[in-house]
Amino acid sequence: MMRPPRLTRRLMLGGVMAVCMSARPRAQPVAEKLTPALIAAAVKEGKVSHYTSDDLVQATAMAKAFEAKYPAIKFQLERTGAERVYQRVMQEYASNVHVADVVSSADLSFIVAWKGQGMLTRYLPEEAMAGPAEARDVDGFFQTDNFTLVVPGYNTRQVKAEDAPKTWMDLLDPKWKGKMAKGHPGYSGTIMNGTYALANALGWGYFEKLGKQGVMQLQSAGDPPQRVAQGERAVMADCSENTAIRLIGTGAPLGIIYPPEGIPVVPIGTAIMAKPANPNAARLLVHFLSSREGQQLRADYGSRTFHPDVTMSAGRKPISAMKLLFNDPVALARDAEMVKKQYTRYFGT
Repeated sequence: MMRPPRLTRRLMLGGVMAVCMSARPRAQPVAEKLTPALIAAAVKEGKVSHYTSDDLVQATAMAKAFEAKYPAIKFQLERTGAERVYQRVMQEYASNVHVADVVSSADLSFIVAWKGQGMLTRYLPEEAMAGPAEARDVDGFFQTDNFTLVVPGYNTRQVKAEDAPKTWMDLLDPKWKGKMAKGHPGYSGTIMNGTYALANALGWGYFEKLGKQGVMQLQSAGDPPQRVAQGERAVMADCSENTAIRLIGTGAPLGIIYPPEGIPVVPIGTAIMAKPANPNAARLLVHFLSSREGQQLRADYGSRTFHPDVTMSAGRKPISAMKLLFNDPVALARDAEMVKKQYTRYFGT
């Protein structure tokens, strides 16, 4: 039922390039206020649909919090990997079906592509202005309302801290052969971002060697920490930091590693689709996601947030103490198929 990846990626790249080559200057986006009239209109619609690649537990908690605040509005949550979110939206739009009201993706190149293809509504909630300018689209079509990091880690019951890997290159040690689990860039936008950033920083030779380590191949960036916490593998070669943090908060035996070679940053972009079935409820949802309440919930479930009034849990390693690796979404869109081919070449899947 999926469209061929080559076709959709080509369309995506066209959308990204359209954004890059568009004329400047443009009018500054208006920061929209949350009003009683908007809430009333959203309640009248009575439903909102959110497609997201967020961590499932966090996404579910967000949906419940929204419904608790606005009980007259039914929240329809569709959670899957970023690649599948993209495929589903493109498939629906090709069929002139518009189920998704709001979409959040760990692969920002998808959001940028939809903007270039005219598939997004220009709407910037006032709450999004609390973060830095880099956390919102210059034209007001989307905001980066949270972000996560791609990190390795280990089971603290199986591996002592002094014996655990300390760097990305440490994962190539023969002692970890057959003992690692990792996510897949063909399914997860988070892992796609991480793979691309590390390939640029360390070279594809790193993944060629890692592919010979007998890695347990999983899908989502949230899968490795769950499997490692359960003891199925001793080490996770990569994962989404927010899922690992959440699991640690529940008592899971996980240790996170922050390699000195650099840590990939994965921004989560959120936007309203151009033809939402519930336009007012969609606007209300992005207000909620960008609010201090919504942002605090994200932080409570392990995500990093740009909101200045959010309290991070004690013990979180500060961003200032890390070397961060950022991806250019245009370059990522251009090279995504290459990344998947190279990955398949080295990991066989």
